[in-house]
Amino acid sequence: MTSITEPAAAADVPMDAADVAPSEAMLRAHEDKLRRRESMLRIAVPAGIVIVLLLAWEWMVRANGIPHYILPAPSLILRTLFDNWGSLSSALWFTVKLTLLALGAAIVGGVLLAIAFALFKWVEIGLFPIAVILQVTPIIAIAPLILIYVSSTTAALLLCAWIVAFFPILSNTVIGLKSADSNLRDLFQLYKASPWQTFRYLLAPSALPYFMAGLKIAGGLSLIGAVVAEFTAGTAGKETGLASRILESSFRTEIPMMFAALLLVSLLGIVIFIVFAALSRLVLGHWHESEMRRER
Repeated sequence: MTSITEPAAAADVPMDAADVAPSEAMLRAHEDKLRRRESMLRIAVPAGIVIVLLLAWEWMVRANGIPHYILPAPSLILRTLFDNWGSLSSALWFTVKLTLLALGAAIVGGVLLAIAFALFKWVEIGLFPIAVILQVTPIIAIAPLILIYVSSTTAALLLCAWIVAFFPILSNTVIGLKSADSNLRDLFQLYKASPWQTFRYLLAPSALPYFMAGLKIAGGLSLIGAVVAEFTAGTAGKETGLASRILESSFRTEIPMMFAALLLVSLLGIVIFIVFAALSRLVLGHWHESEMRRER
């Protein structure tokens, strides 16, 4: 009897909390390690692929003796970028200002018009087709007319970039405002919530994930619109952007300079996307499923 009851009594003894705590701490540490490893891989893998491609590009140019006026090596592009930084930096700043101004105007106009669409059905019926027409018409076809009718070249470029960036903000915000749960709408009406309370506590949180998605799209489109508009305008001079530097270099057959300006355009687009992706993670990361970190 002793050999049977003693193990049973030992099995009934509850485990001490101190014995469980180390395992939970180890599990949490393991999850943090996996998260840090994933973050490092997200940076290291793309960076490694880019470095390999650049090295292959450099080797191909040097091994085959390709002239710089046909395909410059990455080292020559970087050297050209540093040698002409004074000219390229001013053009970069002009493009940044034009892009941010167009994006800011698109955010203000798109959000306000989306709210009007969501609150007043007849406003949406009357104006949404016009917004669609502006979106589906290529900006390169509208830009010459805008440059004719708008006296200021900078204002014309800003308008072209705004047209391209406006629709994603408008469309995504409208969808978000309309996607609020109908049961929650009924609940707000049942408790006699004011229109402002309904908008503040129901419609705005519902539209925020859609707005952030539209913002990431519009950020890149505003840069594309600014560059395309400047290509169409063919402007030259001091107060011009990177597109004008590309055009000037093509006229002079300065291919390394073209690649240097194109590199700055690409880097600017990448920075814009990273900034808005981080902003989306900051705004939505604590409560929305699209940006929450899943436990593994």
